Amino acid sequence: MKIPSVPRCLGPNVYPQVPEGGWGWAVAVAFFMVEVNTYGILKTLGVFLQDLMEEFKESNSRVSWVISISVFIFAFTAPLASLLSNRFGYRPVVMMGGCLMSLGMISSAFITSINEMYITIGIISGLGFSLSFLPTVTLLAQYFSRRRALVTSIASSGESFAIFAFAPAFTRLKEDIGWRYCLVVLGVMQASVVVFAVLLRPISIESEPVKEDDSSKSDSLSLKQMQSVFELENEKTRTSLSSAMSQGSGDSGVTSLSASDEDLRNAPAEGQALMEWGTQDKEMLEKSAPSPAQQQPDAERSEGEAGPLHRSAPKLLDFSMLRDGAFICYSLFGLFATLGFFAPQLYIIELSKSRGVEPAMASYMLSVMAVAEIFGRFFIGVVLNRVRCKKTHVLLGCVVLLSLVLVAFTVVWEFWGLVVCCALYGFFMGTVGSTHIPLLAEEEVVGIQKMPSCVGVYVFIQSFAGLAGPPLGGVLVDVTQNYGAAFYSCAAGMVLSAVCLALVGVAKSGACQRVSRKQERSQNAEEEEMMSQDSTPLDFLEIDLSENGSVKQAVDNSSGI
Repeated sequence: MKIPSVPRCLGPNVYPQVPEGGWGWAVAVAFFMVEVNTYGILKTLGVFLQDLMEEFKESNSRVSWVISISVFIFAFTAPLASLLSNRFGYRPVVMMGGCLMSLGMISSAFITSINEMYITIGIISGLGFSLSFLPTVTLLAQYFSRRRALVTSIASSGESFAIFAFAPAFTRLKEDIGWRYCLVVLGVMQASVVVFAVLLRPISIESEPVKEDDSSKSDSLSLKQMQSVFELENEKTRTSLSSAMSQGSGDSGVTSLSASDEDLRNAPAEGQALMEWGTQDKEMLEKSAPSPAQQQPDAERSEGEAGPLHRSAPKLLDFSMLRDGAFICYSLFGLFATLGFFAPQLYIIELSKSRGVEPAMASYMLSVMAVAEIFGRFFIGVVLNRVRCKKTHVLLGCVVLLSLVLVAFTVVWEFWGLVVCCALYGFFMGTVGSTHIPLLAEEEVVGIQKMPSCVGVYVFIQSFAGLAGPPLGGVLVDVTQNYGAAFYSCAAGMVLSAVCLALVGVAKSGACQRVSRKQERSQNAEEEEMMSQDSTPLDFLEIDLSENGSVKQAVDNSSGI
């Protein structure tokens, strides 16, 4: 049965090395739009918080469970997204994610209780977010190496542009058409992900075949010749000593050895014959060698070991990384940092209203965050592209500063103070949010070879904080009747994440030392084995001499005569 060939426009892009661009720019555009329709819309839903509370007569914590469940499903199903994209390809998985996002958002316009929204936006749209976001960011990281941080930061700014535009736009639009029709508009916009998924062409890195030099062939042939001559020398030495002792000669063996040297001087003719035999053996080996079709499975196995960028299928999921101390510390960083990723956008509008800001101006707080976040993403992209220190250290500084800003939200009451806090939060949120997943590709964490299989596990671990973050803030607000209390949990989580991120370098250096010690032991074992192999010819000569007679006895006889 003939397998139909894949059209070139749908097949993978084959490069001899990481292209640092090329079709990667089209993938960056697709990732920009995916960011708009996933994180951008998810963080804009805070605009409808008060409307949902009034419509269904629910508390802050009950309504915030909608965002919480969506974030949890988003992250919890990340291993599923990685598995499906490695099995079926990036393009169909992202298309399916776009359909689910749109379906969940549009169906939310027709709900009659908040429990139904837990299913529509929480589960259905949450699964669509995961299937759209994870494969796209993974593929984008494979198209770039040196400029990976800069390109990812620029492309991920789609989230910030969406918040900047959507927050005031839908605040105004819901007064005219209502919040239900606003959700329909958002669902139609999310359907555009299906179109942009066409741009997600996979990448395959295949090194150019190295031609075998004639010199290597001649070297191997000369090596065979030297080995044959060496065997001939041992044979002649053995024969000369045997004949000398059998004839009762008074020679102690020195004459016989010189005679064998004389025979070796006549060895070129025999060496020529040996070379001809070696050539014949080589031709026979080439005839018996397996065909390229038979060698193909072995080549595919070797390519599979080289990493996920090759055409061979990568590991679907790599839970073995849970034994890596550096990966565990980095995953705990993502777990605690997620507590501060969504609650501020959800509660900033109501916080501003509770502190005397007019409702029309309160919605612009999200826009201030979004604009500052754009600058933060560009800033961290340029910095990480130029710094020579470990990139996790730069990320650690941004996390510490973000923790301080979250604490400042709890003590600021006037309008301009809130504006400054929103600007600082947006800036540092942009630096952290745009880099914590791409930094998995750095060697100081797991490396680009293991990233496609590990990113799903990493985001899966984040899911539990995404489930607890918004409801925890809602409970604090309901208990204290103060929206500023929601920012305490965000600040506490960010401080814990900074501690875990600081331990990544310590765990990585310890793992590297263990690997280096293991390599040193294996190298010493190889050197000892080579030394034992070097001593083999001497043992062979002594065994030959002992088999053909006692040299010591021949020496005694000659001295007696």
